Amino acid sequence: MLLGVIADDFTGASDIANTLAKGGMATVQFVGVPGKSAPADCEAGVVALKTRSIAASDAVAQSLAALEWLKAQGCRQFLFKYCSTFDSTPEGNIGPVAEALLAALDAPSAVVCPVFPTTGRTLYMGHLFVNGRLLSESGMEKHPLNPMTDPDIGRWLARQTKVGVGLVSYPTVRAGAEAIRAGLDAETAAGRRLIVADAIVDEDLFSLGEALDGAVLVTGGSGIALGLPRNFERQGLLGGAAAKVPAVTGPGCALSGSCSTATQAQVAAYAAGHPTLTILPGDLVEGRMSVAEALGFVETNLADLPMVTSTAAPETVAAAQDQYGREKVAGAIETFFGELAAGLVAKGVRRLAVGGGETSGAVITALHLDTLRIGGEIDPGVPALVSDGDPMLGLALKSGNFGATDFFEKALRAMETP
Repeated sequence: MLLGVIADDFTGASDIANTLAKGGMATVQFVGVPGKSAPADCEAGVVALKTRSIAASDAVAQSLAALEWLKAQGCRQFLFKYCSTFDSTPEGNIGPVAEALLAALDAPSAVVCPVFPTTGRTLYMGHLFVNGRLLSESGMEKHPLNPMTDPDIGRWLARQTKVGVGLVSYPTVRAGAEAIRAGLDAETAAGRRLIVADAIVDEDLFSLGEALDGAVLVTGGSGIALGLPRNFERQGLLGGAAAKVPAVTGPGCALSGSCSTATQAQVAAYAAGHPTLTILPGDLVEGRMSVAEALGFVETNLADLPMVTSTAAPETVAAAQDQYGREKVAGAIETFFGELAAGLVAKGVRRLAVGGGETSGAVITALHLDTLRIGGEIDPGVPALVSDGDPMLGLALKSGNFGATDFFEKALRAMETP
């Protein structure tokens, strides 16, 4: 293994695994810290954790455990992957994890770049934009778990960490890899160990990737991985992409727990043509809706690729959180979807398209999957996945704001020809 990735959620893990596989690296996604060695043909290993919204101390501990396993696989470079909208609170978890990884690797500094231009995430003078709007005006300021109210990534990061935070601004990035390298060196020499780097287009990320050749630690969204495979390719270290994953047929179902604007549109589009069961948070908290009832709905409509969803407008979610408490609502939804996914697979469902990072994490955890092979790209940042083991499952794990309006339809079909 050449490159080891520590991802803070399951959808982000498949996102960056997709980027690395497209870049020519034989890539495997691992669910949690594996208890055994990686496959011999794995050049990039992505350890998917569920640490985005847990206590910072727990996120640090799990990330360090992942780092130790990746080091044992022989990795030459390590990448801490977080969301391209920098999802975190003023208390963490991005800063604490990045700081702990710096210390564990004795790295002088690390770049910070959540950019992903293909999905509209860009960074200019340290300010994060989503589809041309400042992060704090993009809808992310209403996120139910990690409301992003400040687009200045350096300022947000400085609230979370004790190390100095620097910036390599866009004029330097546009000047190319040598200028970027000099900018990073200057910030490091000044004692700024977490260095935000601007980027607006893919070309900027390829320049950053070249400048990061040999850097022991990199942090960012999946876009920062665009240029990294080329460094290993130039050294003649890549043996070619992994074999094509097998097709998965059999019954399919869509599950959605995200409440992002994009997912709301995707759920509405899918519901127009497929049987859909909508779950309200209060129904779960108060026991008015059970997993058994949802399983019955899916079984009745299985031939028509049904959907079960708790997706709702932010104000609906906020009202439920005010009534029952944020953690109780989130826990009820995650528990429900995890148990539902396990029940669906037990009843013969073999294809699952899942919307939402927390929902995806709950589903994968409940299914006790440990290794996922990377298939073709469904939409930018979202590949088809195939699980090892028996039964073999086809999966698509979508971050809330990712995917076209017809994502769920495409995802379930793509698994049949990955």
